[in-house]
Amino acid sequence: MNKPSFDPVGVAGIGLLTPLGQTLDALGQAVRQARSAVTAWPLDLPGIDPAWLPLARCDFNDSLVRTPSRIPADRGTAMALAVTAQAFAASGLDRQALDAEHVGLFWGSGMAGAHSFDSTCQTLYGQQKRIRPTTVLSTMPNAAVAEISLQLGIQGATLTYACACASSAVAIGEAMRALRGGWLDVAVVGGHESMLSPGVLASWQAMRVLAPTGPEGVGAGSACRPFSADRQGFAMGEGAAALVLESQAHAQARGAQHRLQLTGYATNCDSRHISQPDAEGQARAMRAALRDAGLQASDIGYLNAHGTATVAGDQAEADSVAAVFGPQGVPVSSTKAIHGHLLGAGGAVELVVALQALDSGLLPPTAHLLTPGAGFALDLIQGEARSVSGLRHVMSNSFAFGGTNAVLIASLA
Repeated sequence: MNKPSFDPVGVAGIGLLTPLGQTLDALGQAVRQARSAVTAWPLDLPGIDPAWLPLARCDFNDSLVRTPSRIPADRGTAMALAVTAQAFAASGLDRQALDAEHVGLFWGSGMAGAHSFDSTCQTLYGQQKRIRPTTVLSTMPNAAVAEISLQLGIQGATLTYACACASSAVAIGEAMRALRGGWLDVAVVGGHESMLSPGVLASWQAMRVLAPTGPEGVGAGSACRPFSADRQGFAMGEGAAALVLESQAHAQARGAQHRLQLTGYATNCDSRHISQPDAEGQARAMRAALRDAGLQASDIGYLNAHGTATVAGDQAEADSVAAVFGPQGVPVSSTKAIHGHLLGAGGAVELVVALQALDSGLLPPTAHLLTPGAGFALDLIQGEARSVSGLRHVMSNSFAFGGTNAVLIASLA
């Protein structure tokens, strides 16, 4: 094992909102049982062919959320406010005892304000009516960060990351660096995504990356099949997850100990193609994250894959994982089959899934996977959750349009 370059960062609290539930217990049970939240939803807009799409929605009433600024919240911003408040409460930290200038906020979203922007376009062009004077403030990429900082009184660095599907993973990793560097004591991190609105869904449908369903949406629940030989695309989801991270020095000073820690991070760019993934770039990111954590590939006991169920995406990731870990070198699964592709929020939610596996020793399976793709040299977890002993380190991959790759490693203290 290499010597780590930096101290680990403790996970003090977690908050989440997913199609599989709004508590850690609900999420953990669903992923271990491979219980899908994906259902069929109709897309019927003038000028395009009607279609049934596989979507995973959250049971969440965003109209009940009041923003600190009193500006109407986009659905995604409302989700972000809910999970950050939950995570901070779970952390046990006393806001009054913290130096607000040493508390930061690092947040990710691929298309923040999607619902508000779609609704504004319908109002302006479809109904030819005036739009709200607060529209810019509801749709700007850092709307959620602005509201969260007001809600929690955060006065340190407050940064928004928009790196498509790697957004929240990058946000978490960059917060790790700030905590390790001593610039901050505590950081609220994570991401949100809610773009299940007609115009945005039509855009994804036009790209032909969504898994097809049968007539009237039949089979939508199992339409997304990561790493399967018959995979045809993903299901869209929505959700949010937040973590409160604490530097080792700050935790020790207040006598706190964190069982779950973040120990490695790396991000890079394929620099090859805007939408086609590159196995070489992904492998470089995984190796860099291992170096950052001071670990060897053999130390990782579980890998939560990006695993979108697209033909090209799963092939590239299978190749990159095999290149880093060797054939059948690490247990692998993707949970996107049941909670949908959460895009900018995916890295945060899937890190929570990996943390739960680390804590429990139960590795979630990839749902709907019967026959793996030809030539995949992966130890794919199929059927039921796999119980393992001695699990110490896990990895979570997030790979994005634009070529951004982000890899996080978590460990037991």
